[in-house]
Amino acid sequence: MTASDIENNLNGKVLPSGVYRSKIPYFRMLIDQGAITQDVLHFDYPGSGTEEDPYVVSWIPNDSRNPQLFGFGRKLTITLVVAFSTMIVALTSSAYSGSVGSIVTSFDVSTEVATLGLSLFVLGFAVGPLLWAPISEVFGRQRPFFASFLAMAAFSAGCAGAQNIWSLVILRFFAGAFGSAPLTNAGGTISDMFTARQRGLALSLYAAAPFLGPALGPIIGGFLSMNAGWRWVEGLLAAAGGLVWIMMALAVPETYAPLLLRERAERLSHVTGKVYRSKVELDKGKVALSTLLRRSLSRPLVLLFTEPIVLLFALYIAIIYGTLYMFFAGFPIVYEQGRGWNPGVGGLAFLGIMIGMIIGIIFTLPANMHFIKIQDRLGGFAPPEARLLQCMVGAIAIPISQFWFAWTDYPSIHWIVSIIATAPFGFGVILIYLGVMNYLIDSYTIYAASVLAANTILRSIFGAVFPLITGYIYDASRCKYSAESFHYMQKLQENAADRANTETKQPAVQANEDSASETK
Repeated sequence: MTASDIENNLNGKVLPSGVYRSKIPYFRMLIDQGAITQDVLHFDYPGSGTEEDPYVVSWIPNDSRNPQLFGFGRKLTITLVVAFSTMIVALTSSAYSGSVGSIVTSFDVSTEVATLGLSLFVLGFAVGPLLWAPISEVFGRQRPFFASFLAMAAFSAGCAGAQNIWSLVILRFFAGAFGSAPLTNAGGTISDMFTARQRGLALSLYAAAPFLGPALGPIIGGFLSMNAGWRWVEGLLAAAGGLVWIMMALAVPETYAPLLLRERAERLSHVTGKVYRSKVELDKGKVALSTLLRRSLSRPLVLLFTEPIVLLFALYIAIIYGTLYMFFAGFPIVYEQGRGWNPGVGGLAFLGIMIGMIIGIIFTLPANMHFIKIQDRLGGFAPPEARLLQCMVGAIAIPISQFWFAWTDYPSIHWIVSIIATAPFGFGVILIYLGVMNYLIDSYTIYAASVLAANTILRSIFGAVFPLITGYIYDASRCKYSAESFHYMQKLQENAADRANTETKQPAVQANEDSASETK
């Protein structure tokens, strides 16, 4: 770009491609991550614009492309869309359980073989994050969302037309692997837009999605399968995936700051002929794409096996998540075999868990206000451990629920008692999941997607295995012993997590400071 061109720009006569006068159009923001305004083009960046001393690109004051400066309405819309997308994926995993009986009849297979469709979908949740979370830290959040939901909808449509059980369960696995992107990247999207002070409320809207979806799934799947057949269940799930794909494409722009600043630097270099580099790129040094991908792909596993707090919290969440999925195989034993309910009515047994989750979301609002008070008292910075206070309440609620349910699930006791007993479980799940997720995001900031992927991998493995073993250990005459065994596993993990929290506070705070420094 010549000096004359720049002068004309200053006078508003010429606007190069990808440069806008004062505001980037909404739909241009969705498809062009490097779009800039005249204010961005003419900002006085530090540096001299040479290879040896490039201009250092960071957010400018009142930057309309800075995700943390989006208006409240846009932030809320994006949060609701990514939360809804996560709920649809989770619902897709569990709605299948309501049609297991129909699949057994259709393909003449055992219940254990039919249940593979549930377990392999959840196992896909363990495989997918190894790809989607690291890719999001190289190519941003938006592209993985777009590709993954399109593929999930296609594989779900394939499930509806499956002609044998093995085609069905394999397609379910790939649907789960591709649908797992929002389970890790949605939390990253929210962390991109909200400061630590604001994030608690946003995550309260989002956190219930991975658990409300599984609670709703058996209700929808049970009634639809009973009245129209299991293929209609899979067809509905494919349509829901397609709907979410459209919503994501129209409502969720790119929010990952390192990518946006890198794209901005490249656009500025192209427009002006000078050399621009993003601050994050300069801090890390220029790295080849292959090296960056290799490093990012290994990060979730490195975090899982080298960070004690990540591993122990992942184990704790995994046991709770596995217990939730154990209910998908256990509730039909308790309510359909034990009480003679049909699959549709049997799915309504999950309403107790769902109501508990809703109460948990409400409880997180004062918990977030408490965190803000701590932050104000400490001069604007609260340690990540302040997020864990609500987990203590949830850790008490879950074992109470397990014991209560274990001793009231007899057919001789009114069904409402055991369903009410599951409400504290749903309540505790939300408090613990939200507290742990906030803690990990606060501790690892720009690597939030990778650390959440590490968490998702382990919990998905548990969620895949528990339904397969439930049929052998959880029959109508011994429900209480099975429920108690999982309670004791949770108690052991609670003690381990408490010990890890005590012993590793300083590393977590240090990780937070190191990660935060990379975004400045």
